[in-house]
Amino acid sequence: MIEELFYIEKAAYRDSVIHQLDARVKIIGMFAVIIAMVAIPYSPLVFTVGVLFFAFLAALWALAGLPWLIYAKRLLMVLPFGFFIIVFQIFFTNRYYPVFHVIANLPFGIHIYAESVEFAIILFVKFVVCVTAIILLSSITKLHDMLEGAGRMGLPPEFALTFGMMIRYLFVFGYIYRKINESLTTRCFDPFNSALPYRYRMKQIGYTVGTIFIRSYEQGERVYTSMLCRGYGKDSHIFIAKKPLRTVEWLFLIFCLCLAVIVPVETWLTGVRLL
Repeated sequence: MIEELFYIEKAAYRDSVIHQLDARVKIIGMFAVIIAMVAIPYSPLVFTVGVLFFAFLAALWALAGLPWLIYAKRLLMVLPFGFFIIVFQIFFTNRYYPVFHVIANLPFGIHIYAESVEFAIILFVKFVVCVTAIILLSSITKLHDMLEGAGRMGLPPEFALTFGMMIRYLFVFGYIYRKINESLTTRCFDPFNSALPYRYRMKQIGYTVGTIFIRSYEQGERVYTSMLCRGYGKDSHIFIAKKPLRTVEWLFLIFCLCLAVIVPVETWLTGVRLL
């Protein structure tokens, strides 16, 4: 998992029309889709809006020339965090339906409701579309460009500096982990080796985790001392130069905002349902 940290931005370094767009345009466009998707009332109309938004995000992914395997891997990594919450919805009533019909009776007085199943599916559609927008944004925008884009949109300099340092220290942490993991490998230690006593393996893993944090802290202190020697202080900020948007970027931004507004409103007015 941590090894993947070094390759997390590999997709963002590709060259395509979508990658070349300004980070501000991509941030606003993706968050417009997320806000519009979340703002849709819980009803079957969510399916129509979700399909249209997903088709738009899929088209951007294809234009960026990104492999679909990357999207599948990142979606599967995030999916468990929301999937279990969504599944539990089928066992409870909610305020979005006036009447509930039981479709299955389970032991211990647990019931599965038809309306709750529909609510869970709606919640799942919202979750997938929003996560897809975030995956697309992170796959077509470098972390530093995203930080600069947020700074140009008015992110306070203190936050920009803090986030920038956090991004760098994530890779420092990963580098320390790699060094310690290589040391354990050269000593033929495998935490999944069942031939070793379980207690011994847990003890060594505990030592390893502690060593990672101690070495990361020491490395951070060395970096901080170097920053002070180079004039870092409380008034230091990341320099972000002004950068005007191109015509194509303005057009893309307007298109995203119009799409985020027109699709939900038009679907709501016409009442078009896919299910």
